[in-house]
Amino acid sequence: MSNVIEVKVPDIGQSEAVDVIEVLVKAGDTIAVDDPIVTLESDKASMDVPSPYSGVVESVSVKVDDKVTEGSVILLLKTEASVEKPAKEEKAADKKETEAKVAPITAAVKETAQPTIADNLHAGPAVRRLARELDLDLKQIPATGPKGRISKEDVKAYVQSRMQGGGGGFAFPPAPQIDFAQFGPITIEPLSKIKKLSGANLHRNWVTIPHVTQFDEADITNLEIFRAEHKSEVEKQGFKLTPLVFIMKAVAATLKKMPQFNASLSADGASIVLKQYIHLGVAVDTPNGLVVPVVRDVDKKSVLELAAELASISERARNKALKTPELQGSSFSISSLGGIGGTAFTPIINAPDVAILGVSKSSYKPVYDKGSFVPRLMLPLSLSYDHRVIDGADGARFCKQLVEYIEGVPLSF
Repeated sequence: MSNVIEVKVPDIGQSEAVDVIEVLVKAGDTIAVDDPIVTLESDKASMDVPSPYSGVVESVSVKVDDKVTEGSVILLLKTEASVEKPAKEEKAADKKETEAKVAPITAAVKETAQPTIADNLHAGPAVRRLARELDLDLKQIPATGPKGRISKEDVKAYVQSRMQGGGGGFAFPPAPQIDFAQFGPITIEPLSKIKKLSGANLHRNWVTIPHVTQFDEADITNLEIFRAEHKSEVEKQGFKLTPLVFIMKAVAATLKKMPQFNASLSADGASIVLKQYIHLGVAVDTPNGLVVPVVRDVDKKSVLELAAELASISERARNKALKTPELQGSSFSISSLGGIGGTAFTPIINAPDVAILGVSKSSYKPVYDKGSFVPRLMLPLSLSYDHRVIDGADGARFCKQLVEYIEGVPLSF
């Protein structure tokens, strides 16, 4: 038989009225024993009040900012439990049993009390518990509740904004402040403006984008022979014919065949923006730091046109003569360390691009061909891509197709 009972504020350890700062249930909710129903706050602590019975909430008698004391009615609960007997029939044993039931409830309320004055944060135990489970710093969460209180909705909104890339990701502990002079002589040099700006972008991209890097090699033996044969001819025109321009042409051809790499993820993370143009950002090493100017319409330009433009834009990058539009609008990026060294590396995606190609220093390796090993000039490639947009199978296919284009790129001007 169903009973409708009053659920009241239990013994909370003080006689003064306390504030109701959060109502956790509403009419029609089904609750279980020990489910929190309201959060109360005194001058010294906040506490969740658990339900002593299970059932369906008929109505709620309190609201946020109400003041309550022990015995105040919180809600009416429809329950199947047998909760009390007429006073004249109640025996001493029944009274002891009732006290035994109430004692754990009072203890639970007192156990959940947590100070809010020490950290100057207004948040109930349930919110604090949720923040601990998600490893969040409550100080970073904007409060929208009454009297500057942090609610569960605030926590959820904060998490959602970080999942969508807002604000630069979850908060990390600050770097420790170390006096390095205690270990020996030091010199302090300020970072250049470029490194400060690019550092913030690189950190954001690394934290907010799930990177995967695919490694491969391309045989550029024939390409290098062609390049060496025409080296002096091209240099007379005032620029160099580097392997990078041939790689750019191969990348453009691969992007046409696999357009999901020539794209960006929408701000809400719900769709992909496929670009009908191929503008390649090319990382340039300058005395002041890394700069990524953009070469536009790579697929529509010849090898010589790209070589001339790449020489011009790289020189202006080193001389700080680039204009803002020349640093914007890339659809894919290339970072080449081939002129320096290394066998492979993990390039960081240049958002909002979804992929970047790293190029390392080529070297001769023995390659088995028609029954014998022959020396071939092999070029290491490192493709990093956004795993939200591109899966591993497509990453492998892209590398395979790119290698085929590099090895078979038309050796002509």
